[in-house]
Amino acid sequence: MGKKGYWMAMVDVRDPEMYKQYIEANAVAFAKYGARFAVRAGRHENPEGPTGNRHVLVEFESYEKALVCYHSPEYQQASKFRLAASTGHFVIVEGA
Repeated sequence: MGKKGYWMAMVDVRDPEMYKQYIEANAVAFAKYGARFAVRAGRHENPEGPTGNRHVLVEFESYEKALVCYHSPEYQQASKFRLAASTGHFVIVEGA
């Protein structure tokens, strides 16, 4: 079995109402590409400085599937809400 793919995001949400639209819209892409949330918000501590007010780790069965999901029309439509509602750091990585 190949290595999994992950989306890792540390986000500072400025517009919670618009961010809710992102969450609703991204569900279509995540269902299509088999995404699983390992972390979705929750309690956190920033011992080394600010990291935003929302932290997310999404798991995919492969790195390739993580990339395909990100570039899909379904996710690109949803991402417009995220980009308008928040700032942060986002990376797609290959993992164990």
